[in-house]
Amino acid sequence: MKNPNGYGTVTKLSGNRRKPWIVKEGISGRQKPIGYTTTKEEGMILLAQYNNNPWDIDAEKITLQELFDLWEEKRAVKLGTSNRSSLNSAYKHCSKLGKVRYKQIKSYQMQDCIDSCGCGYSTQGAIKNLWGHLDRFALELDIISKCYSDLLTSDPIPETTKQIFTDEEVSRLWENQNFPWVDSVLFFLYTGFRISEMIDLRTETVNLQEWTLTGGTKTAAGKNRLIPIHSKIQNIVQKRFEQSKSGYLFEYSGKKLNQTQYREFWAAIMEALKMDHTPHECRHTFRSRLDSAGANKVCIDRLMGHKSKGTGERVYTHKNIEELRLNIELITK
Repeated sequence: MKNPNGYGTVTKLSGNRRKPWIVKEGISGRQKPIGYTTTKEEGMILLAQYNNNPWDIDAEKITLQELFDLWEEKRAVKLGTSNRSSLNSAYKHCSKLGKVRYKQIKSYQMQDCIDSCGCGYSTQGAIKNLWGHLDRFALELDIISKCYSDLLTSDPIPETTKQIFTDEEVSRLWENQNFPWVDSVLFFLYTGFRISEMIDLRTETVNLQEWTLTGGTKTAAGKNRLIPIHSKIQNIVQKRFEQSKSGYLFEYSGKKLNQTQYREFWAAIMEALKMDHTPHECRHTFRSRLDSAGANKVCIDRLMGHKSKGTGERVYTHKNIEELRLNIELITK
């Protein structure tokens, strides 16, 4: 069925594209692009939303602040919560150009926002990423014809200085497992969990009959991953499970633990046992020990919550679970 005059169009572009359908508005008579979608149906929905509430902008006069606000309303909502938060924080370093017309902003001004932010590679990368988002959105709206963000640079990610736990240090932890919160360090070393994942782990996701737990965050592959509970830490998990009052496996004073509290506990452990590690180094140790023990690469990826070409659909059969268990039990030290 043909769209009414001035309604706009949804057409498919050539080539192999992640979002091959281009959506163009028809109100201005020039059919300016308003977005790209994965399917024609998504494109028709976007076009209907646009016609219900057209983006009334003056491409010549729109300022950085106005473009950012429109981008936040129309595009940022499709991003993950963490990504949106990062980009919103990055805008604070760009807001000094808020009243400048966007088409007048040059690459050296964008670069200055990065160079003068006074922050490390992570924030610099977020600012660079934000300019890229805004430039692509501005291109769709015919505000600009060139992406200056392609010329931007930021500090590279530094080489990792992560140090894995030695066998002697792991043994020392077992010898002192009754020291407050040492059980959490051992939990990290035999599950590969992050701090945030441990803190969010609820008792309802722990199966003491099958000795499995379900948890994980951050990425699509990492969310709600199934982890067999290593035989060495089953007593730790069971004790925490039985003592829980808040519904969280690791709690403090009957309430959900937070990262600030936990890092204080971690610092006390490191000082008492004369170690110098970060919690994330447990995750590196977990992967290193699996690799050294000859664990299957696909199983390692699943246990770590990393995307793997060989993983396929994330449906866990009994065979999958037992294979993961066999691999995680390869850690014997």
